[in-house]
Amino acid sequence: MSQSDHPEILHHCQDIRIEARHRHRQVQTINLTDKDRPSTSEQDHGLLFRMVLSGVISSPLGSLSPQQALQLSNAYLDNAYIAGDSDIALVLCHNTEVSLSQAKRGAKNDKDQAMRDGITTAFVDLGRLLRSYGRDAEADAIYNKGKKLGGIVQDTGRFKRFIGPSNTPHPPERTSISEGGSQVSGSVYSITPLHIFPENVRPPAIGFKLPEADERLCNTQQLAGCLVFLRTSRPPYGIPESEAHSWLQAIEKDTDEQDRLKTMATEVIRAFKRDELKDDKAITEVVYLAPVLSENDFKKLLQEFYSGIDHSGLLDVHLLEGMAQLIQGGGPGYLDADDLVKILGLLSTRLQETHDQSSLHMYQLMLAVSHVLDAMADTHVTGLDREQLHEPLSNCLEELKKSSDPYLVYQAAYAFQALLCVPDNETTWQAAIRRTGKVIQGVSGLVSAVKGVDLNKFVEGLQDIQKGVAGASKVVDIVKTAYDNVASLAQNGQGFLESLKEGLSFERKRDWYSALRGLDIMVRDGELATFKKLVYEAPCQRDPAFQWGVCQRLGEIAANPIWNAHIRQDAIEFLGEIYREDDVWGQQASVKQWILNILMQLSSSSGAGVQLHAPVAEALLQELKTNGDGKKQTLYKACRKRGPDPYPLKITLPELASPSLLDRVQNRPDVEGNIRLLRKQRTKGKGNTVYIPPQAKPSLQAADSTRFLLMEKVMGFLASEQKVFLLLGDSGAGKSTFNRELELDLWQSYKKKTGRIPLHIHLPAIDKPEYDLVAKQLRRAEFTEPQIREMKRRKFILICDGYDECQQTHNLYMSNRLNQPGEWDAQMVVSCRTEYIGVDYRDRFQPGDRNQQSDSSLFQEAVIAPFTFSQVQEYIKQYIDKHQPLWQLEDYRQALELIPTLKELVRNPFLMTLTLEVLPRIVDPGQNLSTARVTRVGLYDHFVEQWLERGKKRISEKDLTPQSRAVFERLSDEGFTQNGIDLMKRLAAAIYKEQGGKPIVEYSQFMDEGSWKDAFFLRKDKQLLREACPLTRNGNQHRFIHRSLLEYGLARAVFDPHDRRNRTVSEPNMSRRGSVGSVMSIASQDGVDEDDTPEQEPDINSPLVWRTFVNDHSLLQLLEERAQQEPMFKKQLLAYIEYSKKDKKWRKAAANAITILVRAGVQFIGADLRGIQIPRADLSHGVFDSAQLQDADLRKVNFRGTWLRQTDMSKAQLAGAQFGELPFLTEDSEDSTCGYSPRGNSFAVGLDNGDINIYTTSNWERIRVLSGHTGKILCVVYSPKGDQIASCSEDGTVRLWNSETGSLQHKIDHTDWVRCVAYSPYENQVASASYDMLVRLWDVSTGDCCQILSGHTGWVLGVAYSPNGQQIASGSADHTVWLWDVKTGYCSCILAGHRDKVWSVVYSPRGDHVASASEDTTIRLWSVETGDCSHVLSGHIDFIYTVAYSPNGDQLASAGVDATVRIWDAETGMCRQILTGHNNTISSVVYSPGGDQIATSSSDRTVRLWHVSDGASRSISSGHSMEVNSVKCSPRGNLIASCSKDNTIHLWASDTGAFRWILGGHTQAVFGIAYSPQGDLLASGSSDNTVRLWSMETGACLRVLRGHSNHVQGVAFSPQGNIIASASDDATVLLWDAGTGQCFRTLYGHTNGVLSVVFSPDGNRIATGSMDCTAQIWDADTGTCTKTLPGHTNWVRNIAFSPLGHQLASASYDHTIRLWDVEAGECRRILSGHSDKVSCVAYSSRNELLASSSWDKTVRLWHVTSGQCRAEIRNLPGLIRSVAWSPSNDDNYFVTGSMDGSVLKWQVTNEREQCLVRLCWRATNGTLFVTGASMQDVRGLTRISKQLLKQRGAFGEPVNQTSKKVITLASVISKLKLPPAGTATDPSSMMNFLVEQLEQLGQ
Repeated sequence: MSQSDHPEILHHCQDIRIEARHRHRQVQTINLTDKDRPSTSEQDHGLLFRMVLSGVISSPLGSLSPQQALQLSNAYLDNAYIAGDSDIALVLCHNTEVSLSQAKRGAKNDKDQAMRDGITTAFVDLGRLLRSYGRDAEADAIYNKGKKLGGIVQDTGRFKRFIGPSNTPHPPERTSISEGGSQVSGSVYSITPLHIFPENVRPPAIGFKLPEADERLCNTQQLAGCLVFLRTSRPPYGIPESEAHSWLQAIEKDTDEQDRLKTMATEVIRAFKRDELKDDKAITEVVYLAPVLSENDFKKLLQEFYSGIDHSGLLDVHLLEGMAQLIQGGGPGYLDADDLVKILGLLSTRLQETHDQSSLHMYQLMLAVSHVLDAMADTHVTGLDREQLHEPLSNCLEELKKSSDPYLVYQAAYAFQALLCVPDNETTWQAAIRRTGKVIQGVSGLVSAVKGVDLNKFVEGLQDIQKGVAGASKVVDIVKTAYDNVASLAQNGQGFLESLKEGLSFERKRDWYSALRGLDIMVRDGELATFKKLVYEAPCQRDPAFQWGVCQRLGEIAANPIWNAHIRQDAIEFLGEIYREDDVWGQQASVKQWILNILMQLSSSSGAGVQLHAPVAEALLQELKTNGDGKKQTLYKACRKRGPDPYPLKITLPELASPSLLDRVQNRPDVEGNIRLLRKQRTKGKGNTVYIPPQAKPSLQAADSTRFLLMEKVMGFLASEQKVFLLLGDSGAGKSTFNRELELDLWQSYKKKTGRIPLHIHLPAIDKPEYDLVAKQLRRAEFTEPQIREMKRRKFILICDGYDECQQTHNLYMSNRLNQPGEWDAQMVVSCRTEYIGVDYRDRFQPGDRNQQSDSSLFQEAVIAPFTFSQVQEYIKQYIDKHQPLWQLEDYRQALELIPTLKELVRNPFLMTLTLEVLPRIVDPGQNLSTARVTRVGLYDHFVEQWLERGKKRISEKDLTPQSRAVFERLSDEGFTQNGIDLMKRLAAAIYKEQGGKPIVEYSQFMDEGSWKDAFFLRKDKQLLREACPLTRNGNQHRFIHRSLLEYGLARAVFDPHDRRNRTVSEPNMSRRGSVGSVMSIASQDGVDEDDTPEQEPDINSPLVWRTFVNDHSLLQLLEERAQQEPMFKKQLLAYIEYSKKDKKWRKAAANAITILVRAGVQFIGADLRGIQIPRADLSHGVFDSAQLQDADLRKVNFRGTWLRQTDMSKAQLAGAQFGELPFLTEDSEDSTCGYSPRGNSFAVGLDNGDINIYTTSNWERIRVLSGHTGKILCVVYSPKGDQIASCSEDGTVRLWNSETGSLQHKIDHTDWVRCVAYSPYENQVASASYDMLVRLWDVSTGDCCQILSGHTGWVLGVAYSPNGQQIASGSADHTVWLWDVKTGYCSCILAGHRDKVWSVVYSPRGDHVASASEDTTIRLWSVETGDCSHVLSGHIDFIYTVAYSPNGDQLASAGVDATVRIWDAETGMCRQILTGHNNTISSVVYSPGGDQIATSSSDRTVRLWHVSDGASRSISSGHSMEVNSVKCSPRGNLIASCSKDNTIHLWASDTGAFRWILGGHTQAVFGIAYSPQGDLLASGSSDNTVRLWSMETGACLRVLRGHSNHVQGVAFSPQGNIIASASDDATVLLWDAGTGQCFRTLYGHTNGVLSVVFSPDGNRIATGSMDCTAQIWDADTGTCTKTLPGHTNWVRNIAFSPLGHQLASASYDHTIRLWDVEAGECRRILSGHSDKVSCVAYSSRNELLASSSWDKTVRLWHVTSGQCRAEIRNLPGLIRSVAWSPSNDDNYFVTGSMDGSVLKWQVTNEREQCLVRLCWRATNGTLFVTGASMQDVRGLTRISKQLLKQRGAFGEPVNQTSKKVITLASVISKLKLPPAGTATDPSSMMNFLVEQLEQLGQ
């Protein structure tokens, strides 16, 4: 039967319960005596109630369910207890029994234990009442009925409310149902009071209103409540579920509103951080938000509390309370172990410092310490430092036990119990909770816990704790009971304190702490009924500490207005229960005192929310006055007289401040409107702009295979924690276009109010962007100052465009203090031209102090890659669709294929735009496109002219005023286009002259009246021209539409090919004396006198005269092209150089001019440059062979890679000249190792003779020799502090030296050679690697061996510590690298992959990678975390002995047997640079601490020092990047081809050395090339095992011939051109049909690789040279070997037939050349003279000379008939790999290719029967070459530079600069001159002028 079947019964039951509760509340607050018994009216009221009952009784009882019957029984019983009239009471008892019997019958089969407990309890209460009325027999019968049901008796509290007649024989007593009988009269039993906390309730919450979207919030509680609701989906207290769920559904769809609420919480925290007062109200406000904060905000807030407590002089109680509550309120996992240990350390320190402060401060500190320890116990914090933290805190708590204050003693005991739980892996609390079968996670028990904890199992867990604590006895007997000596309490209260101390243990874990932690969970979750049951059933119920804690929690519930009134009253009543019931709770006086103190605090409190609990507490105090015997009442009186102690309960939270933090947040200026306007402006349509998503590479040196989509990479960066993204690219590469597209994408995904704001900043438009960058840009966007301050709360993505254009050198991220406290929160994308930056450019962009190592983990970069062919095609398609040009897609495709160099030009997006615009204009219909020449500057010429013509047409169609029309017609008559170009020229020149090249001109007619700007922006004619020019305007800012057009304008101002003055001058004859006319020189062919100068001076107003453009690479690129095209411009430039000899006013122009000419490929071979003044010129990679530079001003000239062979620089000024290299150190013995000190001020070199030489790096002088080793030094290294040097040797010892004195501190013995030694970063250990296959770790202070690491199965050759010192890497001859744990000595990982010995290992500076160098000629980079190999670096051709990381980790350097140093990009694995100079094995390579130098030691007895950061200002982009393997001259005489290990073939103009184009397609090194007899084809052979056939007309690859199984070393065409022969390392020669590409024959016979192949001139024979040390001659028709030519003792590297075919020359690695008779197969002559391997031989066309090249860096010319050496070119900069003669019959020229990547052409002449060889031109990126140069009486040369030049082969003695002049400031000022008239007077120009004068004075 359902309850709804009898609604009238339920209604009456409810009425009865209401009446009963009313009567109960009446008597609850009254101290009942006989005179207080109910009056007659009250008895009448009982009679009325009895009448109500009769209506219920009349209902059919049998129809009620057990639950209904029990409800009715309890209603009868409640009223019977308070009836006051025995007749009524007994009637009600009878009705109760009837109802209970009905309930019992229905519950027999009911498994509901709660129902059984309720019926049993009702039977017991009924029996007690009957006994009180003398009905003992009836009572016994009732007890038996209850016993049979088997329920648990609970305390309903009815006996307290008993109102019986005064003569009641037996007042109700507490009774238990016994197993042994029907009842035990008068026995004590523990029964939970049912009226207190009768049920579990919802967790407490403050009521609030759910706001509408964007509605202003009333208070922080409302904000917190909304966020809790969003997180938990549990409807807030007091809000109907339907309303709450409707709000939740709406808000879940409105992400903006969600973000608004979350952001507001974050802003409140920020407002709190800014609040200087941080009073209790502000603290309360942020504590409200603790449970809903993000982890990041929570930790920031916690740090704020931490700092406040740490930095405050006097302890701030409010901050302590706030921190404690914050720890309690944190989210799951928000507090980690480190946080808690740090906080505990602070609190422990303050606790020890606060002994002398007030007890209240101590109490608050103890509370905070307890909360932290609770949290540490919950978060598994273990291993608390016993010495530093655990013991001091433990001792402090032990001291507090001695306190006279019981409150401090209790709190100390609680904290100590928590402390005992911290070191364990599993705390006792966690063990108890685990017993429940539930999981409670989080911090301090304050996160979500599982509802319905199994109380029985929990109690079992507590019992286990009790049993496990050293066999603890029953806690009931611990404390002295009774109220002895209570009289003394009135005097000092010490009796209770001693009683308390006896119960608070400081020696062991106690179960009461765990029980209290469980109670905290239950209170938090509103499980108050469970709380009550645990209090009564806990095994520690009578422990005073437990009771103290229970009372404290009850007091806090009663004081907290967040609980409803009934719950707060129940808490007060619970306190009264504990005070009254001594038989249940004992007589602990300290607990009773604590209860009275709590009640007194509750009754005396005031403020909001206390009107409920204060009178109830006072009423209870009045009731307790008479409770107990006389001693207890004496205790009561003493406590009341003393009054409440000051230790506060959290009675109520303070009211929030007005205005609150939330109010401050919400009273901010509105910025959304301005953001929307900014968004609208920045997302306007793109118009007809073509956009192709760009690809990029990770670095400048990265290969094309590393390309990625730039947008994806940037979006990944924005989603990361990185802060700066550097976007590099050439001029016109598309950086600005990409930045605009990125901004558009970000605006489209922008989220209102919470999203990161994309802010595009054109840096040149910002004045001093290094400061206040964001605010300045926002002001430009018309944000007000209050709005800007408000915007500082938001997050930004700064897109900074044009770093190079504003000529920045500052690190904008650092100078603007981005992401610093109180500053702008932003990520930065910054773009910059590639050519603007130097080698160390990352310092300008990486976050971090420049003086410290920057944080590369916050930095990322990418380089925009040129367009691929597919991107070019897509661009053309989009362009045609948008612009509808005259040409169609096929027209453009044909032009790209046929016009030389055009395909390469259009890979630049801006040049692509120009090309598509102007191609239809510059290509005539029907023109042979292969003859068309398109250059960069030519594209600009046509583009600008076309733009102006369109502008003219547009203006002519406008409705002009009569005045404007007249001006327009005049301009048209004069030549509108030329006038426009003239305006562009003069404006560009003015921008550079007046504002240093900053591209934006701001013009205000009012502000700039009378300035230089008026000439361009005020006059009417200039206005019309401006409208037609490629200029753009934004407000008062004017600029060219692209930076490159500004540079073009200036370039045209330097030289305008259409200027009338430049049209009539004939081309000068500018040849070098005795050389071909194509090579430029100062002197004319007729040898004019050096005093002859051009008739007219150069233009004094040219920009070349007043500004240095040496570093403006884009401008120089335009000017060098102009110089290549315009002979008149060359003449002008040469004139500037010539005039500088006479007048220093031309020196700036001369420096610019010679820089342009060198870049244009002009080579000053034998030129007369005496007396020229070119300070600061860039001559890098220039050729000045045999030039005359006497008396020249060469100060600060860049000579990096310059060819200065036999140059005369006598008496020249070379102060500050840069050579890009350092001198090497020469030792008396072979060098085996070297190393820098940590500060870089000293340098150690280990020698084969056992000595260690120490040098000072200030002047590289030797200052000390460390002697003692008896064998070769294998390794030397400085300690991290630099005070010690460790060395190891073949003598089997490790020695530790004092670096200052050179004294030996320790000698350590191994059992075999010690190959390597390394210091720990902490300097406490040294690790040594030995041939005994062990790694040993040694104590630095004692020299004792600490540990031995064994496991390798071969010699251990290298060892290194990780940067954190926790790991060691070792490399071994067993081909592996092992990673060891330093602490345990165990190997954690074995890195396998090398195929031979691993000689060297090194960790990256960040410790995430290990690099290993091996005898297998590779370097491998390994991930330390995964053990994977991330890169294999290949390029060395022999063993690698050493590898080193640069200090910032972006580079590696490696070296070995091939005597080269290779610099690698650590990220991409690409080879950046090859350093050559050593001529024997390099055993060691190290970086200087600053990373700007590399030092290498070698078996050639030298230590070489290399500049790695002093990169060349430019490099010849067309030059080979690796060694040249072969060179060949075209039969047509117009081209020279070279092939290289860089996988490419380069083609050069034979007459000038100008680069023509690159043939790319091979995937590995190209070893051999050959021209077809007609010169129209070129064949190439590669280590990719293929032969390729190329067209010399188009550069296209016609065929790829596959058939070899190993490297192809050489190729040759038959004289008829129909057959190609290829020689391979697979020991075969394949013959191919040149027309079809089919292989038709294979030549077998050699027993090893074939290195060379050649056809005889008649085509009948083929000759081959092989690794088997023989040459063979084959019949070309049959493929049979006709002769084998033995004799060489090493490889035959190259062979050549004489022009007539009778003789064969073979070049061998045995250092000789053999000349063979072809018919006889006999050796006729051996040519000896080379001192190293002979790499190539070639006959001159007239068969007079034989040229040979060698690894000894020489070329020899031999007379074929006599075998005599006619000429020798010595000391060339690199090993010569190839030589080839020109095909002409005059034997005038030959070409060489060398290992340094250079290609050189030489002229051979016969003068006075001598064979003379002169250089014609050089094409290379090679190194400095000064052999034979004179530096006699040179001035200003530093000692180091002098040493360098002498080592490189220069001679003569410079002027010794020993005397120094003492110059006073007054004398300097008196000699300074005013700048010439017309010179710019801006600070920058004035500074340059003064510096130049000071330099002159310094001379």
